Amino acid sequence: MEEGRAERRRRTEAPSHSQGGTRRAGVMTDVHRRFLQLLMTHGVLEEWDVRRLQKHCYRVHDRTAAVEELEDFINNINSVLESLYIEIKKGATEDDGRPVYALVNLATTSVSKMASDFAENELDLFRKALELIIDSDTGFASSTNVLNLVDQLKGKKMRKKEAEQVLQKFVQNKWLIEKEGEFTLHSRAILEMEQYIRETYPDAVKICNICHSLLIQGQSCETCGIKMHLPCVAKYFQSSSEPRCPHCNDYWPHEIPEVFDPEKEREAGPSKVSKRSLRSRQH
Repeated sequence: MEEGRAERRRRTEAPSHSQGGTRRAGVMTDVHRRFLQLLMTHGVLEEWDVRRLQKHCYRVHDRTAAVEELEDFINNINSVLESLYIEIKKGATEDDGRPVYALVNLATTSVSKMASDFAENELDLFRKALELIIDSDTGFASSTNVLNLVDQLKGKKMRKKEAEQVLQKFVQNKWLIEKEGEFTLHSRAILEMEQYIRETYPDAVKICNICHSLLIQGQSCETCGIKMHLPCVAKYFQSSSEPRCPHCNDYWPHEIPEVFDPEKEREAGPSKVSKRSLRSRQH
């Protein structure tokens, strides 16, 4: 029996040569630890920036090693984080489908996870903004409507001027996005809070008919009412000369957005990425 256990340990700890190194599967090196630490400081990053971050960590800690495939690299980190109920989760922006990665806490609801950064009345403001966003047809809540709820907050009283500053903190921490005086959920919030939103707002939650994930922004069929993310709309209808609803087959009256093309993104180079990051957009 002891020999059997020893053999199982040897198999578990056998070196992994699939990425050209001798790192053991499920064991984090300094490269992985630095990557995880930097991702934690950002909260969420687009795939372009994640790949740059990974290469940076290799340059700092292990210049001679071949850069591991990103999917394998992240899976390795997740295998270690699993027991901590933390995961690096991949998603996509709702407006244009850019791949993003976020470090997600699976053990608690995201609102309670935010407790260390925000006071009770600030968290209550976020909950009320979230409810307005979920209940809206567009996936946005106007700043006026959010600020009008300050008198209903739990805990310490908050003036509207203070509430405006708190909302900007939510934007800076990548929980909300502000566009032209309206707020919607950031990709980070969607990735972290999907289960919480499904459980808390079961009657108001919207689900994409194509990918079956939580939908905040999107298009809907005017006949049967099904909803689709904009990137899902783009992919589903990209070769259709006359787009029709996938559910009722009625004509789809909305403008079909462009499909995100990672090859064009790479050709554009980092200058475009840096300019894009300065704009207030979901990522």
